[in-house]
Amino acid sequence: MRQASAALTPLAEALALLLAEAAPAAARLRPLAEAEGLIAAAPVRAPQDLPAARIALRDGYAVAADRIGGASPHAPVPVPRPPPWLEAGGMLPAGTDAVLAADGVEAGSVIADLAVGEGTRGPGADLAAGDTLLAAGERIGPLQVLALTAAGIGTVAVRQPRLRLVVMRQPDSLSPALRGLIAARGALAETVAVPAETGAIAAAIRAAGTDAVLLLGGSGFGRTDRGAEALDRAGRLIAHGIALRPGETAAIGEAAGRPVLLLPGRADAMLAAFLALGAPLIARLAGTPTGSAARAPLTRKIASLIGLAEIVFVRVGAAGAEPLGGAELPLRRLTQATGFVLVAPEREGYPAGEQVEVWPL
Repeated sequence: MRQASAALTPLAEALALLLAEAAPAAARLRPLAEAEGLIAAAPVRAPQDLPAARIALRDGYAVAADRIGGASPHAPVPVPRPPPWLEAGGMLPAGTDAVLAADGVEAGSVIADLAVGEGTRGPGADLAAGDTLLAAGERIGPLQVLALTAAGIGTVAVRQPRLRLVVMRQPDSLSPALRGLIAARGALAETVAVPAETGAIAAAIRAAGTDAVLLLGGSGFGRTDRGAEALDRAGRLIAHGIALRPGETAAIGEAAGRPVLLLPGRADAMLAAFLALGAPLIARLAGTPTGSAARAPLTRKIASLIGLAEIVFVRVGAAGAEPLGGAELPLRRLTQATGFVLVAPEREGYPAGEQVEVWPL
């Protein structure tokens, strides 16, 4: 097995160095209608009980259950006047504690009994005052929006990291996918296309207005690759060459007090470097956990190089995780991936049938 070059920075070390340059993005208040998919910057709690009083869950008659106990068609319980009628959602009158269905009253008598609370919802049953509706670092999904709306909360504090995506190669087929990966993690990316010239790239890196910078392409050592040189001119090149396969030519740095990540310009290497370094960076900026992996058995073995962390893309199905490959994976195979396995640098891979951690893309 080929050993990793001593010139390559171990992935764990590179990630630690990159995250050390990052701080959570500033919190901003956003209308709830615009907050779905973003990351909560602070806990949000229910301001009061919901419902505030006992309400009807169905259309029917408001009754006191203990006064009509045992009522049936064969043993009707006469009532001096018809019980109050409620529409679903209405508040029960004082002295009542259940809602009788519409067919429970006939000819001035109740012909069905029911338990206390039946057909109703009590105070605080949906939400109790002080309930946590959102935790800090939690992504705001449709169900969280439902609870917040019901609680009467119209704005929330969120963190939405702003990234500048500097593209150095044209035509560019990678940045649309990369913007999608960034947006899926609750961040916002602006794309800036620049010529493959050191000064222009460095100026785009230094420009203000974002929390981090991602450079796409130009990470290698070819005659037209200027990414690392521009990063060094704009600020500080911390490491160029990561012990990650694919993605060895990625680089990390800092400029104007912001982290900078240089991604390779080949699809498989770009994706691997983003997943290993870019996704955790966005999580740090958003103040959210990096996510969790599911476990699945491998349908085939994975062979890996000792000394390199390796990302192997997989397709998860009923039989388990099917390895698709990693480095130099053709696009038609890469587009089939639903997750990836990160093989530790000290391992030579995993045998078929072994349960492995599968991380979502």
